Amino acid sequence: MIIPNYVKGKWVTPEKNTIAQFNAVTGEQIGEVGSDSLDYPSILEYGRKVGGTALRKMTFHERGRMIKALALHLNGIKKKYYPLSYWTGATKVDSWIDIDGGIGTLFAYASLRKKFPSQSYFVDGETVGLSKGGTFIGQHIMVPRRGIAIHINAFNFPIWGMLEKIAVNLLAGMSAVVKASELTSFLTQAMVKDIDASGILPDGALQLVCGNGHGILDDLNPQDVVTFTGSASTGRMLKTLPSVINNSVPFNLEADSLNCAVLAKDAEPGTPEFDLFVKEVRKEMTVKCGQKCTAIRRIIVPENLLEAVESELSKQLEKVTMGDPQVEGVKMGTLVTMSQQMEVKKQLDKLLKVSEIVYGNQNNFKVTGADINKGAFFSPTLLRNSDPFNKTASHEIEAFGPISTIMPYKTMEEAAELARMGKGSLVSTICTADDNLAREFVLEAAASHGRILILNEESSKESTGHGSPMPMLSHGGPGRAGGGQEMGGMRGVKHYLQTCALQGSPTSISNVTQVFQYGGKQIEKDIHVFRKHYEELEIGETVFTHKHTVTVTDIVNFANVSGDNFYAHTDETSLDGTIFERRVAHGYFVLAKAAGLFVDPKKGPVLLNYGIDECRFTKPVYPGTTLAVRFTVKEKIDQEKRDEEDIAKGIVRFLVDVYDETGETVALATILTMVKKLEDK
Repeated sequence: MIIPNYVKGKWVTPEKNTIAQFNAVTGEQIGEVGSDSLDYPSILEYGRKVGGTALRKMTFHERGRMIKALALHLNGIKKKYYPLSYWTGATKVDSWIDIDGGIGTLFAYASLRKKFPSQSYFVDGETVGLSKGGTFIGQHIMVPRRGIAIHINAFNFPIWGMLEKIAVNLLAGMSAVVKASELTSFLTQAMVKDIDASGILPDGALQLVCGNGHGILDDLNPQDVVTFTGSASTGRMLKTLPSVINNSVPFNLEADSLNCAVLAKDAEPGTPEFDLFVKEVRKEMTVKCGQKCTAIRRIIVPENLLEAVESELSKQLEKVTMGDPQVEGVKMGTLVTMSQQMEVKKQLDKLLKVSEIVYGNQNNFKVTGADINKGAFFSPTLLRNSDPFNKTASHEIEAFGPISTIMPYKTMEEAAELARMGKGSLVSTICTADDNLAREFVLEAAASHGRILILNEESSKESTGHGSPMPMLSHGGPGRAGGGQEMGGMRGVKHYLQTCALQGSPTSISNVTQVFQYGGKQIEKDIHVFRKHYEELEIGETVFTHKHTVTVTDIVNFANVSGDNFYAHTDETSLDGTIFERRVAHGYFVLAKAAGLFVDPKKGPVLLNYGIDECRFTKPVYPGTTLAVRFTVKEKIDQEKRDEEDIAKGIVRFLVDVYDETGETVALATILTMVKKLEDK
């Protein structure tokens, strides 16, 4: 079977130089893939022009709903991918991480749309004043890059590797071409075929290359983005290509690293933390047959607990049944290919020059339901390096399989130093019930890791574990780990956006960004903003309220009602040495009074006020001060209906500018209101 590529909206069968793909368990050939005949310049341009144009016209909310629809569709048919996943040597649990984990990331990024505006761009951060008079300001905006994202993925997660990346670039408004690993792209291709058939994504938003992809990075332009997951050496080589350097193309490198787990001194045998540590290490050695970029390669334990950990971990590894993933009771499958098996053996031989085997025998182990000579099986192997500060190969060589090295330390300072000797890792774990020890390790080791798990009895109840990157947290690490980051919630989306600093008057910046800027031109109309539906409101539309003069009685009454009897509001004899000249009104009284001034009390399109952002009290309000409010439509954020019975509505953010008789602002806040749409009138 020849497995086609999906490019320029068509399924294209490779014509020459195909590569055979094999079942990792049986050794039988699955099919062939190739990509040498593909026209990469036209593929990239198709993604930029066709897919990119369509995505850039959509708002963040529309893109998010599109991703949600895709997640729901794939979730409904996910069972069909499991039989193919078993061909990669993955067990049911391994496949769940890959398939369900990938779909879960789509759901997470679909929900993230709510953090973004109902625009195709993002207004980033606070306004910067650039002049004394306030007529010249600066504001950063972030817009989708007008290129294409090229994702070069590893063989170990054919589904998750694709979905966790495209979820981010699609939300940002960029199209992608996925270069799946030629070893396992048959599984990626099966899902892309269903994505294509669904019609959920615009044409050109997603393309797939199943072969080796040689030449895919030769025709980059400055608007493109490259992400790479795989070996550090290959990543470094690609990162230095002329097309990347000459065009200053953002290149996100997420490389396999020598991750570690540290057992603290308090986690002795018999404690929950000791058992949790052994369980976590065993899991990370055997899940995906150790072929995870986050797998634990170095086990750092107190020297007095070395034998206890070795003994218990060996017992736990002995209980792991290897074999055909489809056979009941099998907990560990195979490496992805026989060539990977040979590569892991080669790296193991290098590690044995500085270590000795505690558990595992590659010449004598059993498998269930399969022929050990035909599948890419590899026994879990535990090594010991008794002198890790001088025998440093354990911190330099990675065997990308079920191999891990245990090593001793004397102090937490030494443990952190050993962790740092990996020269940059994706993740480490510190297992302890003592938060002082955890803090000591974190402060010493955090600069060398992209993520640190603090594992103890309390966190274990819901912990996702050492090896589980989470969509809203960064996945990446410094040094050997590549220096990049994937996912990370909004951080990841910004990787596909270009930042531009706007300079101009508050009115111009308001009109361009569609977010009202303080000091901008305000529009006054006859009808109160609370009498208008969502669609009828304009950015900058303002209600100038009537006035109220603050009295001592106001302050005393508010103190009685609120219970806030802070001395500055109630005891004028205690103000010496303070910034206040006399009794001062409560800030929350000022805000409450502002609401009384700007609210239109009659029933109308405004459904509720559900929050306050960015509240500041900028000037003391004393008895005799006369207050009024400039109440301005600051920003509008669309909302979709949850179901047919739901009310059609949007979120309107109003700027509450409370000022005194001199015209000076005394308080600023942003309130969030839910407002009906006309269609629900």
